[in-house]
Amino acid sequence: MSKQKKFEENLAELETIVQSLENGEIALEDAITAFQKGMVLSKELQATLDKAEKTLVKVMQEDGTESDFE
Repeated sequence: MSKQKKFEENLAELETIVQSLENGEIALEDAITAFQKGMVLSKELQATLDKAEKTLVKVMQEDGTESDFE
């Protein structure tokens, strides 16, 4: 069973990938692989942020219904 990484761990990994790509000192094949991994991480991070935003903008009404926070 694989443990899902935390947001902070994924962000740190993405930052490491970006730094290695910016340095330009890795082989082309490795750069392509790193770029692809970075894109996957970026999408996962964005999905996590979108979910968190949707959670935070909902306000529970007294009767238990939800409404958008304004």
